Amino acid sequence: MTMAQWRNGEGTLTVTDAQGGRGAGIPLRIAATYRARSRGLLKQDGIDGALLITPCGSVHTFGMRFTIDVAYVDRKFNVIAVRTMKPGRLGLPRLRARHVIESEAGAMEAWGLRPGTRVEFAPEEAGGRR
Repeated sequence: MTMAQWRNGEGTLTVTDAQGGRGAGIPLRIAATYRARSRGLLKQDGIDGALLITPCGSVHTFGMRFTIDVAYVDRKFNVIAVRTMKPGRLGLPRLRARHVIESEAGAMEAWGLRPGTRVEFAPEEAGGRR
């Protein structure tokens, strides 16, 4: 998917491990516009699934109400790094990162999402089809 194709909306996140095994589809919100990226998870009490922020190379948790997991993803959808961030923190920029995935703390470990894994994003198309 090229940058021009990213749109705000819903979708599914799939994690592929080193052996090529695929995990279950994880509900995904996509934030692609400046306004949606700026808002992110601020002033929310939690998230069911994950939030994809694209394009994005760094995040902060000022104004957050809960601890989050952050995965930095490169252009080829490989996970570069995964960090847990408490509210009120500023994350280091990742120069190779093109996308960031955010979820509640502990969720990424349960999904098997770690550096070196590959992720796939499937945005919902108009009319609810994928």
